[in-house]
Amino acid sequence: MAESKRDYYEVLGVPKNADDAALKKAYRVLAKKYHPDSNPGDKEAEKKFKEASEAYSVLSDPQKRQQYDQFGHAAFEGGAGGAGGFGGFDFSDMGDIFGDIFGDMFGGGRSRARSNGPMRGANVRKGIRITFEESMAGCEKEIELNMKESCPSCGGSGAKAGTTPETCSKCNGKGKIMYTQQSFFGQIQNVQTCPDCGGTGKIIREKCPDCYGTGYVTKKKKIKVTIPRELPTARAC
Repeated sequence: MAESKRDYYEVLGVPKNADDAALKKAYRVLAKKYHPDSNPGDKEAEKKFKEASEAYSVLSDPQKRQQYDQFGHAAFEGGAGGAGGFGGFDFSDMGDIFGDIFGDMFGGGRSRARSNGPMRGANVRKGIRITFEESMAGCEKEIELNMKESCPSCGGSGAKAGTTPETCSKCNGKGKIMYTQQSFFGQIQNVQTCPDCGGTGKIIREKCPDCYGTGYVTKKKKIKVTIPRELPTARAC
């Protein structure tokens, strides 16, 4: 019966004026803690998971939340909260939150596809020998590094001259695919990096022989770096 249910705000442990971000954060913690996959055979954990999911299903929906704030649990008696799901609630619109929270449980479902834009490279570390006098006065040194540059043969495309990369047919050039997976509440749609193109959205049939399809080549470059002087530190006598 409705009167036997705990207050939804109490279930999630949030105040009545909690915003969407606070609701999602609170539900994320409870869902991970009590999810059946993490507590196999634990009926109490399963009960708390359903309770938290029902509370979030209502409070995350502006219309349902307004009804709940006005009438309490009575607003959803007799299936008024929607058909399907547990306790008369419809969880079909919660695919995004489930995919976000349980992606790692269901095989890393929401891994992000690689961006087609330029990405920040890794930091480069290089050791340099300098004298004590140079460290105290500061100096300028020339160093040699292996740098990656766009392949001049293919222009960075990775494709052999005279050919062009093709749009990946599996993801239609999006670099990511959506798949449906069975969960505790039914089917959930998740997104993962396309396994065929690796998230680039392109397939290279004939690779450039100079860069082997990577789109870049490694060259040695000499650059000048300024080494600031080391300030003396005071020592206690």
